[in-house]
Formats: sequence, structure tokens, C-alpha cells
Amino acid sequence: MAQDLTIEGVSKTYPNGVRALSDVSLTIPAGMFGLLGPNGAGKSTLMRTIATLQEPDTGRIRLGEVDVLKDKDKVRRMLGYLPQEFGVYPKVSALEMLTHFAVLKGIVNAKERTDVVEALLKRTNLWDVRKRRLGTFSGGMKQRFGIAQALLGNPRLIIVDEPTAGLDPAERLRFNNMLSEIGEEVVVILSTHIVEDVSDLCSRMAIIAGGRVQLTGDPIRTIETLRGQVWQKAIARDQLKAHEAEHAVISTRLVSGRTVIHVVAATRPDASFEAVTPDLEDVYFSTLGKAERAAA
Repeated sequence: MAQDLTIEGVSKTYPNGVRALSDVSLTIPAGMFGLLGPNGAGKSTLMRTIATLQEPDTGRIRLGEVDVLKDKDKVRRMLGYLPQEFGVYPKVSALEMLTHFAVLKGIVNAKERTDVVEALLKRTNLWDVRKRRLGTFSGGMKQRFGIAQALLGNPRLIIVDEPTAGLDPAERLRFNNMLSEIGEEVVVILSTHIVEDVSDLCSRMAIIAGGRVQLTGDPIRTIETLRGQVWQKAIARDQLKAHEAEHAVISTRLVSGRTVIHVVAATRPDASFEAVTPDLEDVYFSTLGKAERAAA
């Protein structure tokens, strides 16, 4: 039976004085959950805390009836974790390394272990290269190997931290397709700064910035809250500062050499702006803008 991950009032300040998390509370149901935020927002600190790799200063975390902070060994047996940076032994083959991880995960029966490793290598499209050294793998292949080891032992909680950062478009699509196939009975947290990954994969999400949860909800419904309030305009680059001073500019992008700005406003700012259909990127940047203005 699927069980929620409940995070209540989690805070963390590092010895150097950096407050990474401030009273974070979230309820994360089974299925794909997107945790969006810029670099330095506190995402990795939260993921490491949930993964029992560090202690918060305050707060509680529960996976169903399991106290994550008090029963770490039990949590680790139920956890699949793909951190942002993970090392591989470059001279060891994928088959040997995954078999070793399976032993560490407690799969002691040799026949069962062989079957599990074979199934995961096939599921992650690595079977044909199973005897190749991990040091020869591309970035995308290493990430697929990472998710293979995270899936060992049929985990109830899977955490993937910035899994597609640095991947080329084809590998990113392949990796996301693989993530989407993970069962709905498992809590899967996708921590990323890539808005499109959350838009493509997740039915629930949260935006974190400055160590605080700024927004939670269904991505589609959060987009609806901005309908009729997003306007765009193409400007010269040297006009950007003037527009930022006059309007709530949430994003800028280059289109055919021109700077196109998106502005949030209840009504059309002036006749030079045109209405656009909002997307999750607009939600993300408008939320970050509100957080920055609140912190100023």
C-alpha cells in the first residue's frame, strides 16, 4: 500500500552560518513529485536529510509509520538514492558493480541476485554494454546505471537529485522516459532546476527558494492561476533595465537575436505587449520573483 512522505518544520543551518532550510513542511504522495528550485535553494540539503545522510536542526520526517530521523537503518532498506554527484569505479564493469551493490542491498541469494541485476540492466538499456568498464560510459549511461542501483531492492522511496543536468537532449528524454515507468505505488522525488522535467513527469510539485517552500500544488493548476496575467514583448537589450524598473519582469530570453521579456500583470501593461498562454516556467520565475522581493 502506498504511503505518504511527510516533512514537518525541517530547518538546517550549517556551521558557517548558512541557513539552508527554514521550517520546510511538505506532504509528498506516491508517484512522481517535482522539487523545483535554483542552485543554492536548499534542494540538495533537503534530499540528503530525507536520505538520512545528515541531521536537521529541527523538524520531523515520516514515511508512512516509519520515523525517518530515528529509524535510519529501516529507511535505508526502503530507499533508492541517486545523488547529484556519484562516483563509479572506472575499471569495473557495469555488471560487476551492480552485482556488488545488490549484495550490499541485502540480496544474498545468488540466483535471485543474478535475475534482479539482469532485469535492471535490461530495464535501463545497459544490458548490451554490461561488460564494459564504467569509466568508458557517457554521462547519460552513467545516470542510467545510477538509477539501476537506486532501484535495487524494490525501494518504497526513490530520490533523484538533478539527474538530467548536463545530459544531451536524447539522453535526457531517455532518462525521463525511464523515470516515468517507475510504479505509482512508490514515492519518487525529482529534485531539479529544469522546469521542463517537472512539467513532463510530475503530477505534484513544490518550488523551494531561499530554503523555504514558496509554492506547492498540481503543475497544471498552478499554471491556471497565471492565465490572463502573462504578457510578452520584444525589446532591444539596452531597454531591459528600464522595463525591469517599470514592470514585474519574470523572465527574459533571446528569440532570433531579440530579447523577449515576460511580464506578470493583472491587465495589459500597454499596447506594445501581447498576451501569452502561461506555462510552468512562468509559474516558476514569477514565484522566484515574489520570493526575491519578499527577502529584499
